[in-house]
Parts: sequence; C-alpha cells; structure tokens
Amino acid sequence: GGLPPFISTLGMMSVARGAALMYTQGRPISGFADNYRHLATGEFLRIPSPILIMLSVYLLAHFALARTKLGRYSYAIGGNEQAALLSGVNVRFYKTIVYGLSGMLSGLAAIILTARLDSAQPIAGIMYELDAIAAAVIGGTSLMGGEGTVVGTLIGALIMGVLRNGLNLLGVSSFLQQIVIGSAIIIAVLIDMILKRQR
Repeated sequence: GGLPPFISTLGMMSVARGAALMYTQGRPISGFADNYRHLATGEFLRIPSPILIMLSVYLLAHFALARTKLGRYSYAIGGNEQAALLSGVNVRFYKTIVYGLSGMLSGLAAIILTARLDSAQPIAGIMYELDAIAAAVIGGTSLMGGEGTVVGTLIGALIMGVLRNGLNLLGVSSFLQQIVIGSAIIIAVLIDMILKRQR
C-alpha cells in the first residue's frame, strides 16, 4: 500500500498484540512439552541451547550481509532507496525479504522466551522493540540507513544486556530503567548524527 514502513510496523504490532490478547483472553498459556522447553533449557557440549541458537543466527546474518546479494542490496536500499531503485535493484522484493526475515527472527526469539519461561504471556515482549533499536544503534547501526554490522549489533545487544542486568542487580526500579535505556538511545543517535556531519 505504500505506507511508511515505520507506521505499518507499529500498526501491525498493535494488531498482533490485540489479537494475542483476544485469543488468550489476557491469560498466560503454560505447561509446554519437555522437548519444546529443551530449546531453552538444553545444552550441547555444556553450552546452553539459546547461546548456540544465537551464535548460529548471528553467523548466518553476518554471512548474508557480507557475502550475498541480499546483504549488498540491503545496505544500498538503506543508504539511498531511490539510488538503489535507479540502479536496477528490485527494492520492493528485497525489502519484503528483509521484513520477512525480521518477523521470522522475532518469532524465533518468542519461541525461545516462552520455552525458557514455560509460559506464553500475551503481553510478553512489550518494549522489547526499544531494546532491539537501542542494541542496533549502540552497536553502530545508523538510523539514517546504509551503515551497521552484525558484530556491532551483537556488541550493542551485550551492552544492553549488561546494562539492564546491572540495573536489576542494583535494585533500580523498572521506571528508572526505561529512562536510562531511552537516554542511551538518544545519546547513541546524537553521536551518530554528529559523526555523520563531521564526515
């Protein structure tokens, strides 16, 4: 429909959350099978399954961005969509693939989270989108597009995890944590904009 991606993403997020609340009537679903829970509680060579899944996803994403046409075109579209279109890139097709992969990976994260908690809550994951944006921006991804690496995003995610965990251990209230995370995003974007202007 030609809607701005940000608006369509926010709108669909609200629709999906509402549908989840209607389907579950606002109640959590629990009591999953052991083989499902093994996705989050299992180990291979003494390494927890979620870490192995995460490393696999990061390696595949790094390969895709660095070595495939999809990766090159994703950077080109992010940097200047109009220039990519004029260069012969099927922008609509590649954007659809990127959004589809993003949705699939969000679903994978939801599966691992529900397996770890042995509970699927319709309101789980609220504000996780902010953590994802913060991890990407802190890791060097430009909100203006065309820049960023998988390794940088991994480092950003680790920084966000340490920050949130540290605040929890210090007994900082969840309200103040939101202020800290929001401030981290603003500072990271501000630094990115200043560096872009200098270049």
